[in-house]
Amino acid sequence: MKPTVIIIGGGPAGLTAALELVRDGRMRPVVLEAGDDVGGLSRTVDYKGNRMDIGGHRFFSKSDWVMDWWREILPIAAEQPEVAIAYRGQQRRVGAGDTAIPADGRALLVRKRLSRIYFLRRYFDYPITLNATTLRNLGPLRLLRIGVSYLLAALFPRRPERSLEDFLVNRFGAELYRTFFKDYTEKVWGVPCADITAEWGAQRIKGLSVLGALRHALQRRLKPAGGEAARNTSLIEQFLYPRLGPGQLWREVADRVVAGGGEVRLGQRVVGLRCEANRVVAVHTLDAAGTRHELVATQVISSMPIKDLVAGMQPPPPREIDAIAAALPYRDFITVGLLLSGMRTNPCASSVHRNHMPPDNWIYIQERDVRVGRLQIFNNWSPDLVADPGHVWLGLEYFCKEGDELWRLDDAAMIAFAAGELERIDMIDRAAVLDGTVLRVPKTYPGYFGAYAGFPRLRAWLDGIDNLFLVGRNGMHRYNNQDHSMLTAKCAVEAILSGSTDKQAIWDINVDDDYHEDSGARP
Repeated sequence: MKPTVIIIGGGPAGLTAALELVRDGRMRPVVLEAGDDVGGLSRTVDYKGNRMDIGGHRFFSKSDWVMDWWREILPIAAEQPEVAIAYRGQQRRVGAGDTAIPADGRALLVRKRLSRIYFLRRYFDYPITLNATTLRNLGPLRLLRIGVSYLLAALFPRRPERSLEDFLVNRFGAELYRTFFKDYTEKVWGVPCADITAEWGAQRIKGLSVLGALRHALQRRLKPAGGEAARNTSLIEQFLYPRLGPGQLWREVADRVVAGGGEVRLGQRVVGLRCEANRVVAVHTLDAAGTRHELVATQVISSMPIKDLVAGMQPPPPREIDAIAAALPYRDFITVGLLLSGMRTNPCASSVHRNHMPPDNWIYIQERDVRVGRLQIFNNWSPDLVADPGHVWLGLEYFCKEGDELWRLDDAAMIAFAAGELERIDMIDRAAVLDGTVLRVPKTYPGYFGAYAGFPRLRAWLDGIDNLFLVGRNGMHRYNNQDHSMLTAKCAVEAILSGSTDKQAIWDINVDDDYHEDSGARP
């Protein structure tokens, strides 16, 4: 029999690892997924034919390997104009033709990117660009303060950069930081920016700057469509997207894993790892009926939260390691799906849709008088996410802590709360709400504060377990995007197949990459 690689978690990292192992053929992957569907944070949730993308996932990467991998899983539909997907400063022509959409609907669409900030009941470009709209919305006095503070930050930067606040002020100036970054970031994380390590900013927005945004805006004005690409991935203008949401792609990957001889077991929650002599020898799970199972493991790839992974280890880790893992911070996530007959008219929304739907993929809600952090307009990701194209299908995203007052609201109260917030900021009339649903997702964002200061010691201890490879966002307690998670899985598989126990290449993923806007917690 082939050696067994136990893969904990059926999200992008786990399924990428499984398919790469199947393609190689020397080892048999067994994917253990606690939920009833694959995809992890990239799964698609269906509510009465209206599909929800948790957090929004633009299929775009600076990695040619990732882009080609996606395109091999799902073809790009031909029923659309040819456009350019740009990365690494080069153009990749796509569209107009890989294939017609097959009868089962398996296809990638090419979508236009638009994200904006909603602040002062007005729309601002994201990333912030000092164009005519921004100048008019901010007014001369605030603009003067932004300009002066930016010059001061450029001439007298804060040194050393100990916190996220230091990082942002150095790059944008104190006034722009207070206007567009501070309140939103603290809404996301629930702690002051001064308490968040600068490492988070370095990972998420390195390469994005005022000068870079201005340069990009100037290039857009001076160069024709299809000109040189923006090198920072926050500035991409098109992206790929599965017609029925990201879960469509990951279900296809799971089917290929099974067809290739691997296994994908749903409803299997990992509750323990038995270790001997610096190796994992068995993985323990509980199924939906509460029955305990033991699986013998040759190698283990884990994308489950480190907090839970360490808590289930036998024998227990040293007391210091256990304490760091138990206290690792997370931010949890609620999406409220609202189905609307239409939205309020807003001349700043630039909408030509008959129900006044803005053209954005998502809108960052900067307003201080509401708790909603971001608004997804699922119609603009793919028209097929919405059962009735005459309706507007929204996802209101809330950042919270599992067990807090927001998390404990029942579904009806949460839907009413969310609808009331959109009405308060002049986006909808509550009478336009036709239906709603609530999706709660724990441990969505690994935190870079509190006990995270001890993470290097925890990482070193876990890396010392020879046949345990940590991958993905929660598996590494790192704010990876979908493509980064896939690359960590690729590196883990390469190490296993080569017989290496060195994990450094996995941890190097996303260290020198620029921010790829893919999630709610943008500064």
